[in-house]
Amino acid sequence: MSATAKPDIPFARPLIGQAEKDAVAAVLSGHILTHGPVCAEFERRFAALIGTRHAVTTSSCTTALHLSLWALGVDEGDEVVVPAMTHVATAHVVEHCRATPIFVDSDATTGNISVERLATAITPRTKAIMAMHYVGLPCEMDAIHAAAAAAGGTGATIAVIEDCATAIGASYDGKTPGAIGSTGCFSFYPAKHITAMEGGMLTTNDDDIAWRVRKQRAFGYDRNLNERATPGVYDIVALGHNFRMSEAQAAVGLAQLDRLDGFLSRRRANSDALRRHLQEIDEVLALPQDHGKSRSGLYCLNIVPPRTAQWDRNRLVHGLAERGIGASVHYPVPIPLTTYYRDKYPPGAGAFPVAQWFADNVISLPIGPHLDEGDMARIADGLKAAIRDTKS
Repeated sequence: MSATAKPDIPFARPLIGQAEKDAVAAVLSGHILTHGPVCAEFERRFAALIGTRHAVTTSSCTTALHLSLWALGVDEGDEVVVPAMTHVATAHVVEHCRATPIFVDSDATTGNISVERLATAITPRTKAIMAMHYVGLPCEMDAIHAAAAAAGGTGATIAVIEDCATAIGASYDGKTPGAIGSTGCFSFYPAKHITAMEGGMLTTNDDDIAWRVRKQRAFGYDRNLNERATPGVYDIVALGHNFRMSEAQAAVGLAQLDRLDGFLSRRRANSDALRRHLQEIDEVLALPQDHGKSRSGLYCLNIVPPRTAQWDRNRLVHGLAERGIGASVHYPVPIPLTTYYRDKYPPGAGAFPVAQWFADNVISLPIGPHLDEGDMARIADGLKAAIRDTKS
C-alpha cells in the first residue's frame, strides 16, 4: 500500500449512525436552525456531564478559548502563559486579544506544561494561564492553581483556562476537566471524542463569565433572538462576534452524547491492548495514560523513543502508512519555534528543549472507537516492521 493511499486503520473516523441522521433531519424539518432549543438542550446536558453551572455552545474550541480571554478582559499589555507544546489555537487566541503569549517548556514525562518552569513565567502583567491537557491527560492543576494564587498575593488576579479539546472522559483528583479552571473549552471536531460536525463548548461555574460569553458569542446583543420583547429590537452592550453553533450541529452532538460511554469504554480497551503490545518493543516508550492525580481521556496513544535515543520519526510515520496504519503527530513543532512566533518573539537558542525533543520524536497512534483490539495488534506489528526498516 502506498503512503498516499487511504489507510486501512485511519487515525480517526467519526462514527455517525442513524440517530445522528434522524436528529439532523428533525431539525431540518422544522423552522429553527439557530438560536433554538436543541443548542439549549446540548448545553444543559453537557454542563451536567462536566459538572458546571454553565455550558455555552460555540462555533469551535478555538472560539471558546477566544471568548474565555475576552470575558476575562484580556487585552493589549496583558500576558498569558501558554504551553510550548500545544495546538496553535491555544496561542493564536492570545494574539487575537492583542496580549502577549509567554511560552513555557514541557514536562518530560507527560508532555504537559512544566509546573516547575511555570512560576518563573508569571509576571505582574500575567492575566491568565492556558492549561492545555496534552492528548487528554490533565495538567497538574493543583500546582497551576497554586502558582496563580501565589502571584495573586501580590494583587494580581490570574485566571486558569482549561484547553480540554482532547480531554472528555478524563479526570484530575476525581474532578472533571472543564470544571477545575475559570473556564473549560471543548472541541467537537470530527476527530475528537464526540463530534457535532464542528463546534465547541465553553464551561464555567462563574455566572458573570457565562453572561459575558453568551453576549459576546452573538454580536454583543443585550437580548438574544428568543429574549426580545419586540421582535427585531435590541441594543448592543459589548463588542461581540458571531461564534454560535447551529441547531443541526447541536443535534449531532446530543446524539453523540448518548454514545459517549461506549466510545470511552472502547478507547480504554484499545489503549490497554496497544500498551500491552508495545511493551514488547524495546525502542518504544508510551507516554502515561495515568499520572499522579491525572487520568487520561485517551484521545490517542503518544509514543517516543527512550529519552536517551532518537529515531527518524517522519520515516516511521511513512512506514506505518505504507502498512495501512494512520498515525499523526501531536505536535510537529513547539509553537514558539514556528515561523510566526519565532519571528515575533525570538526565543533564543535552546529555549524549549523538552518540547523540541517531543516535536522531533513523538508519534500519535490511534485508539479511537472506530477500531478494536485486533487493530491494536496490527498497529504494533506494523510499528515493529517500520522500526526494522529504519535500521536497514
